[in-house]
Amino acid sequence: MSGIEQARKTAESLGHSSGFGNEHSSEAVPGALPHGRNSPQRAPLGLYAEQLSGSAFTEPRARNRRSWLYRIRPSAAHPAFVRTDNGTLRTAPFTETAPDPNRLRWDPLPDPAPGTDFLTGLWTLGGNGDATRRTGMAVHLYSANSSMRDRVFSDSDGELLIVPERGGLLLRTELGLLAACPGQVALIPRGVRFRVELLDSTARGYVCENYGQPFVLPDLGPIGANGLANARDFLAPVAAFEDREGPVEVVNKFCGNLWSATYGHSPLDVVAWHGNHTPYVYDLRRFNVLGTISYDHPDPSIFTVLTSPSDTPGLAGVDFVVFAPRWLVGEDTFRPPYFHRNVMSEYMGLIEGAYDAKAGGFVPGGGSLHNMMSAHGPDRATFDRASAAELKPQKIDDGLAFMFETRWPVTATAQAAGSDRLQRGYDDVWQGLSRNFRP
Repeated sequence: MSGIEQARKTAESLGHSSGFGNEHSSEAVPGALPHGRNSPQRAPLGLYAEQLSGSAFTEPRARNRRSWLYRIRPSAAHPAFVRTDNGTLRTAPFTETAPDPNRLRWDPLPDPAPGTDFLTGLWTLGGNGDATRRTGMAVHLYSANSSMRDRVFSDSDGELLIVPERGGLLLRTELGLLAACPGQVALIPRGVRFRVELLDSTARGYVCENYGQPFVLPDLGPIGANGLANARDFLAPVAAFEDREGPVEVVNKFCGNLWSATYGHSPLDVVAWHGNHTPYVYDLRRFNVLGTISYDHPDPSIFTVLTSPSDTPGLAGVDFVVFAPRWLVGEDTFRPPYFHRNVMSEYMGLIEGAYDAKAGGFVPGGGSLHNMMSAHGPDRATFDRASAAELKPQKIDDGLAFMFETRWPVTATAQAAGSDRLQRGYDDVWQGLSRNFRP
């Protein structure tokens, strides 16, 4: 059986625990999880008790993130880490180029060289903030044609929101296994170690690295108790462990650089765990879309799946927004997204199909960047079509687009600003929006 076939078989048999932000608990071996205390004098089955904290000990209970892990060997037992090549991975602060007020759009990355795994295939487009101060975010693309073999990755700088666009991923994490395919997203918390195996011959997609406050579900306000992304649809893993001897490379992203150490065993050896600092997978088609049933296109904030709060109420460090299948029924309404300028900065990607505000040039695997106050909106072909369309109920289900929206401008890396994938004529899509004023 090939590695891909084995990974697919494993993915088909996975169990889950549901609920975003819940206190989950799981044990792969009966009796491995202690009861009544977190750190008994002797942990069950000869395991080591270890707490993994994704927040400060004294943060408010509602924001506190931690999980207790019961593992075969403690994480502290490892050799020294040494610097290794960062490849095409970059980290904030981004100072290689100046922030660009122009509207930018990229074609998909080319196919990678043979033997490229998820970590090697990470390519940074840009970002903002400062990872060492735990503020801001980064936009990465990934392309891979090989599973990570005897290799494990963790990110001390932030959590990773992985958005597959082509090919499925099997994520072997310390807390268990998750599978994420196009149309789903996976969230790996800060510091959680994981390995990525491919479910198909190639894989491609997007990653939002969030340096700031962990993602949470947005408040619903006047919407009420239900709607948007439902907590129950987020799936956490159940405990699964590797008891394996032999060399394993452990790569840690720390303050913008990659550091490597070779362990004599797999660090994915957690036999039981409980807590709320856990990975998740979420199916974007379960998003409960809310919108107008009278007139006008709603602001895109109504499509927010996850948000990373900032120190200003209502102003996110980064939002993850999805434009999922939905009905349009607005009367006397221009139905595509309207022309606008925004104090937030928007990176948009496309998972499949077409986006209803662009008639061409914006393709799956590609992306666009509209920094703060840059004017954007539908291209001419979309404007002409929507202005003349018969306003009958219309189902939008031929595409799946998303947006990373952030409070600060996104500075492109030098490799992104100078890439041959950058569309030099992007501004042309708005040419021909001529004067129609008739006094």
